[in-house]
Amino acid sequence: MTTGKYRELVTIHGKNVVLLHDEPPVRNAGVAEMGDIFRMLNIFDKKFQPANYNKADGAPLRLFDAKSTKVDLSKRSKEDMGFWHRNVDAHEIIICIKGSLRWETEMGVKTMHEGDMMFIPKGIAHRSMLCEDSAEENVLVELKIYDEVTYVGD
Repeated sequence: MTTGKYRELVTIHGKNVVLLHDEPPVRNAGVAEMGDIFRMLNIFDKKFQPANYNKADGAPLRLFDAKSTKVDLSKRSKEDMGFWHRNVDAHEIIICIKGSLRWETEMGVKTMHEGDMMFIPKGIAHRSMLCEDSAEENVLVELKIYDEVTYVGD
């Protein structure tokens, strides 16, 4: 017997469990403590200015830190990354939010544009370079993932 006018899918160990509610599951009386854990960030806000904004050797800005995953904000504006970088501890997933950069890697050269996502396996040397499509400000979100990663997009 199916009742409730709101459906909720809860994923447990990769399988969806369907819950039925009479009211939306987000209806509550408020958050009494730790409400700031649910947050929205505008990465274009000037307060999120990483050290690598005008310096090729500057570090991206760490936004979230967990044992198995790190989330960084990178902004490149004026200089190429004049050095090679090799992350031997983590795979990197890089998402281009704004602008465009050319990525030179041991596995080939790719140019990222807005909306592109790239996976760089751990241990692969790489660097980003400005290109003809680069903007005044090129913005990337970088995920460093310490667990093994399997592509399942197809």
